[in-house]
Amino acid sequence: MMKPLYALLLLTAFADSALAATPPAEMAKPVVSAPAELPQGHVPVGMRPAELGAIKVAKAKGKDARTVAEVNAKRLELKDKTVVVQGKVVKFTEAVMKKNWIHLRDGTGVEPGNDVLVTTSEQTKVGDVVTVKGTVRVDKDFGMGYAYKVLIEDAVLQK
Repeated sequence: MMKPLYALLLLTAFADSALAATPPAEMAKPVVSAPAELPQGHVPVGMRPAELGAIKVAKAKGKDARTVAEVNAKRLELKDKTVVVQGKVVKFTEAVMKKNWIHLRDGTGVEPGNDVLVTTSEQTKVGDVVTVKGTVRVDKDFGMGYAYKVLIEDAVLQK
């Protein structure tokens, strides 16, 4: 019991002496570094999806086909089911948490239900019209403020 207490006291004394050796003016300076270069195709942080004018994309074909509005409106009914959605890429973020992140719109729904988030390992770019096939997930919280009521995960793209 005495060794952990001694170690804690020693660590506290060391931290206090390190802080005391740092002039107050230095402690108040913000750490500034050069901005990191974003990967090609990455939308600047905090930027909203691209405004590509009026979007009107035909609904995908097949039994699993849904519109963006349907995925948003029927999210609980579609939970953990496969869907196929066709839409225009309005935002693409590459290689975050080992996934590429796509925001799709097809002209259905009203904001915020006019957009669906898709994760994939495949590449695309803003302006592409793609068909995605993936699994609907609901109430997904990735932490750090990134929580989504609905998204399509692990999608395969067909351009």
